Amino acid sequence: MKITDVKTFIVDCYRTNFVFVKLYTDEGLTGVGEGTLEYKENALTGAVLDIREDLIGQDPLNIEKIVYHLYRDSYWRIGAVLQSAISMVEMALWDISGKFYNVPVMNLLGGQVRDEIKIYANAWFSGAKTPEEFASKAKATVAKGVRALKWDPFGKAYLYMEKREFSAAIDCVAAVREAVGPDVELLIEGHGRFDVATAVKIANAIKPYDPMFFEEPIPPDNLDALAEVHRKSPVPIAAGERIYSQYAFREFLEKGCADFAQLDVSHCGGILALKKMAAMAEVHYVAVAPHNPCGPITNASSLQLAGNIVNYRILETMFTDVSWRRELTSEEVVFRDGYIAIPKKPGLGLDLNERECLKHPYVPIKLRHYNGNLTDIRPKEAAVCYFYGMG
Repeated sequence: MKITDVKTFIVDCYRTNFVFVKLYTDEGLTGVGEGTLEYKENALTGAVLDIREDLIGQDPLNIEKIVYHLYRDSYWRIGAVLQSAISMVEMALWDISGKFYNVPVMNLLGGQVRDEIKIYANAWFSGAKTPEEFASKAKATVAKGVRALKWDPFGKAYLYMEKREFSAAIDCVAAVREAVGPDVELLIEGHGRFDVATAVKIANAIKPYDPMFFEEPIPPDNLDALAEVHRKSPVPIAAGERIYSQYAFREFLEKGCADFAQLDVSHCGGILALKKMAAMAEVHYVAVAPHNPCGPITNASSLQLAGNIVNYRILETMFTDVSWRRELTSEEVVFRDGYIAIPKKPGLGLDLNERECLKHPYVPIKLRHYNGNLTDIRPKEAAVCYFYGMG
């Protein structure tokens, strides 16, 4: 079997653009991958084009060999764009392999260790601005069966916070905790924005509300500073979504940067890379809680890993997404009582609808975490929940 073609698709999903890849073979099997990388979509498809000729003619079952050569031959080594390109291609190779052997990818990684994985909801708070509004939406989301909520209560703050905005953020956390009760996990998102002193101050302020973790408290550039926050924090720290290689992850673990490693399968080198890094984390007694605010193919890959990795603790999901998400692939996300079932179809368990992808072409997005929200520049898209079995 040989790879005969490689195609990419950039698909508008309002808050960003999904970036998909599809590999074709001379035996009719195809594989899909995703490398959604906010605001670098065109660079990412260009990177896939750059490595396309290295893929044509290769046996797609030789995953380790192909990925090793792509990494080895990158003279300038790995940044977010090239590693995301490799990651999405690697996913597609696993998808082909699973279909070839007629088993889900997790069976090729060593077999199944669980039938379902606990999820936490992202994107449940659309439109909320006040503590009361956040509390109301949190209560409504929990009523649907969700048992863990993540959000960023810090507005447009960067590096430090004035007293008024600091108090407003903590009031938001307090209001949500009161609304949902003591049994729902709260996960507080920092979006990599604070200095050490502010991050530690926030960690101390949110401790009474018993968060599962405080995510990305400081920018990702200085692991020593992150380790300092971790040492001083009275609550668990999560980080690592912007770790792109096993070599960087080694330093992350050795410095003691976090309690939860938020590796992203679409950026860290792919499925096998995340599997290897999870094994590294396991011997440090660090849990894996992958970053997954992405599209259906990254979600499918993350679920296959969840079915296989023993120290996989919880999975991020976009609780709501664009109304056309279900049309882009044959994704079936089955939800029950705070958990998502691990799919058992061959490969990644879904296929790409190319025609539907082409109906939603690339749209440039300019605003993000620190300078506003998407409603500032685009009409509001009515987000919907795409889970099956949602109460």
